[in-house]
Amino acid sequence: MFVSCGTGALAALLLLCCCTAHAAAADLVDKLRDDSELSQNTAKSFRRLLPVRFYSLLEQNPVANSTLSLRSCTIFVPTNEAFQRHKGPTHVLYHITTAAFSKDQLEKTVSSDMNGNPPLYITKSRNGDIYVNNARIIPSLSVELTDREGKRQVMHIIDEVLDPLTALPTAKTEINNLDALQFIQKADQLNVGDNKLRTYRSQVTLMKKESLYQAPGAHTFLLPVDEGFKLSTRSSLVDGKVIDGHVIPNTVIFTAASQHDEPKTSAAFEDQLKVTVSFFKQKDGKMYVKSNTIIGDAKHPQGVVLAEIVKANIPVKNGVIHLIHRPLMIIDTTVTQFLQDNGENGALRKFYEVIMDAGGAVLEGINNLSEVTILAPSNEAWNVSSIDNIIRDRKKMTDILNMHIIKDRLNVEKIRQKNANMIAQVPTVNNRTFLYFNINGDDSDAVITVEGGGVNATVLQADVAQTNGYVHIIDRVLGVPHTTVLGKLETDPMMSDTYKMGEFSHFNDQLNNTQRRYTFFVPRDKGWQKTELDYPSAHKKLFMRDFAYHSKYILERHLVLADHVFTMKDLAQMSLTTDNVVLPTLRDSLKIKVEEEAGHLHDEYASHEWTGYVIVWNYKKINVYRPDVECTNGIIHVIDYPLLEEKDIVVSGGSYLPESSICIMLANLIMITIAKFLN
Repeated sequence: MFVSCGTGALAALLLLCCCTAHAAAADLVDKLRDDSELSQNTAKSFRRLLPVRFYSLLEQNPVANSTLSLRSCTIFVPTNEAFQRHKGPTHVLYHITTAAFSKDQLEKTVSSDMNGNPPLYITKSRNGDIYVNNARIIPSLSVELTDREGKRQVMHIIDEVLDPLTALPTAKTEINNLDALQFIQKADQLNVGDNKLRTYRSQVTLMKKESLYQAPGAHTFLLPVDEGFKLSTRSSLVDGKVIDGHVIPNTVIFTAASQHDEPKTSAAFEDQLKVTVSFFKQKDGKMYVKSNTIIGDAKHPQGVVLAEIVKANIPVKNGVIHLIHRPLMIIDTTVTQFLQDNGENGALRKFYEVIMDAGGAVLEGINNLSEVTILAPSNEAWNVSSIDNIIRDRKKMTDILNMHIIKDRLNVEKIRQKNANMIAQVPTVNNRTFLYFNINGDDSDAVITVEGGGVNATVLQADVAQTNGYVHIIDRVLGVPHTTVLGKLETDPMMSDTYKMGEFSHFNDQLNNTQRRYTFFVPRDKGWQKTELDYPSAHKKLFMRDFAYHSKYILERHLVLADHVFTMKDLAQMSLTTDNVVLPTLRDSLKIKVEEEAGHLHDEYASHEWTGYVIVWNYKKINVYRPDVECTNGIIHVIDYPLLEEKDIVVSGGSYLPESSICIMLANLIMITIAKFLN
C-alpha cells in the first residue's frame, strides 16, 4: 500500500488503525510515542490530535466497518479536541462518503453514507482553507491509501464534529434529508433546541413562498424564530419581499467559512428593491447577520437590520439554515427600543449598562428626540483601563455619553455628502461638542472613522436603521483619550502637515513625554494651505528639511508648557479679566485673547448657528476649528490658521529667516566689526 511520508505517514497509520482491532491501534500509538527518532513536541502534538474516540465509534458501526473494508471511501475524522468541545451524539456515517476524494477533488457537495444520503457541503476559502460544512480540514494530516485491488481510501482530519439534522426522540415519523421547506414545516419535531418557527411558517404559507424553500440547489436560509415576533405588529410586515430577503440563492454559507462583512445578493434583488445580506462575528464569538436595503420602497425602507444567529449551521438537502433572533429588513423599532433589545445580552450590552448606570436622563433624552443618531461603542470598546475610573464619575460619564448622540438622521450617504469637500463636522446634543467624520474608499470597501474628544474610532457596523434614526456601532469610546499628543498628530488626517513639519525638524520628539502637560494649538492642513497663498515662498520652505530650524521655531510658538492644560473654556474665562492671556511656550511666551462668537464657524452650509471660539493674536482673529481634543499627556486645539505673520519671515536670495535669527546675525556682524577696529 502507498502511504505518504512525514506527518502524513502518521495519519496514514491512523487510517490503518480503523481497519484493525482497537488494541492494535493502542500498540501503534505506544510505538510512535516511544520512537527515538520522533521529537517530544511532535509526539505531544500527535497524541493531541489522535482521534481515538472516533476509532471506537467506527468499530461499533458495522456499516462503517464494511465500507472501510470493502469500498473506496473518504472519511472525515474529527480531532480529540473537536470531540471534547462537541455536545450530543456523533453520527459516524455522516462523516463517510462512498467515493474517494483528495482535497483537490472535493466538489461543492458530496453525499454522505448516512440514511437518506444527506449532502456534505464543501467550501474553499480565498486563503486556501477547505471546509466540510462548518469543519476545517487540517491540510497537513490528509492521507490517501490504495490497496492491492486499486481501491482508494482518503482520510481528512477536521477540527469539528459534523452535525446532521436529526429528529427529536418524540418524533412520530422517520425524518431523513429534509429540504428547507420540510424543515420549516416539521421544525417542532426537529432537534433545534427551544427555537420555534410557527410565526414565520405562517407567513411563508400566507405569502405562498413555499417554492423558494423547495428550490433545488445549494442556498443559505435565514429563519427568524418566534422570539423575534414579540411586537404584535411585526408579523404583518413579513410580506413576500421580506421573505425573499432571508434567502441567499446559489450560495451555501457556514459561519466558520464565511467572509465577514462581505455582502451577498439576496433573493430580494431587483430593479426597485435591492437587499444584500452579510455575516459578521463579534470578539465574544457571537455571530450576526445583517440585511442592507440599498434601494428601498414605501414598505421596505433603506437601512441595515442586525440579527443575532441563535442556532447556526443546520444542513438541509438544499443548503444550510441559520436560525436568527429577529426578522431582517423590518424597521419597526425606535433607537431607544433598539438599545433596550440589544442591551440585555446583545451587541451593545455594555453601552446600555453604562447608560442605565448614569441615570435615566440620557435614555430619556434619546427617547425625546424625533430624529437621532447614536454612535454606540461595541462591548469590546469598553475593555480599556482608562474608562474604569471615569465610569464612577456620573457627571463625566454623562458628558461622554452625550458625545455619542446626534440630533439628526445621519446615515453614511449623508456623511459622504458632508465629506465631499471637507471632513464632515457634526454637533452632538451638546452644541459645544463636535464629531468629525472621515470616509476613505468607496461603497462596500469604505472605511468610516469618527473623532470625538480626542479619540478616533472606526465604524464597525454602519446605518443600523430605526424608525427615528440610525445606530452606528464603533470600536472605541469617544471622549476617553488613549493616545499621546504625538500619537494624535500622527493618526489624525486633519493634522498631517503639522506632523510632517514636526518630524523632519525633530520637534515631535518631545510630544510622547507622558510626564509633561501640553496645550498645543495645531493648525489644520487647510490652515497651512492658506499660508501658501499669503506667503508662497515661505510656505514652500517651511516644509523643506534644509529649513528645519525655522519650522521648529514656528511650531514652538504653538506649544504651551505648564503644569496643567488649558481648555478653550478656561482661556475664554481668563480673557474676561485681562487684555492678553500670557501662556508659557518653548519660544518665550504666547499672548492671546479668546472670545466666543456666534456663527457658522464649523460648517458654512449649517442650517443653524452655534457659539464657537476665536483666538485674537497680534490683531488677527483665528477660528478654533476643533477645541479640546484630549490626549493622555495634554490637549490639542485645532485652529484655522498658524500663529504666523509677515514680519516673522524674510525671503531673500532663495532663503528665509525668522526675525530673531536676523537680529542675532546682525549682532554678530557688529561684534566682528568692533573686534577688527580694536585690533
